[in-house]
Amino acid sequence: MFPQCVMIMEDLLRLLKRFFGYDTFRPLQAEIIQRTLAGKDSLVLMPTGGGKSICYQLPAIYLPGTAIVVSPLISLMKDQVEGLVANGIPAAALNSSMTDDLRWQIKYRCLKGQMKIL
Repeated sequence: MFPQCVMIMEDLLRLLKRFFGYDTFRPLQAEIIQRTLAGKDSLVLMPTGGGKSICYQLPAIYLPGTAIVVSPLISLMKDQVEGLVANGIPAAALNSSMTDDLRWQIKYRCLKGQMKIL
């Protein structure tokens, strides 16, 4: 592994511990995250509880800007955002059940660079 790759993995493991409390990755997570950081597409099929969320959340925290995650389930969005915010990660969801004012506030925070995951 190249020295830069080792440094990135060390950074990712620090973020994994800091935000999620884990010392190591589950099977396939590191490989999936490395593909994402390399700008490659991935189709990830894992069972419920298999650790899919970390595969996009960790790169979103590591990289600059705001990551946009698309989900068809408002309840899943709510659970994910609550968990991220509880871990100190600026996150929010936009959905049809929100007021226009709340949607505007979230969009404004994204434009100001104050959101890591939407």
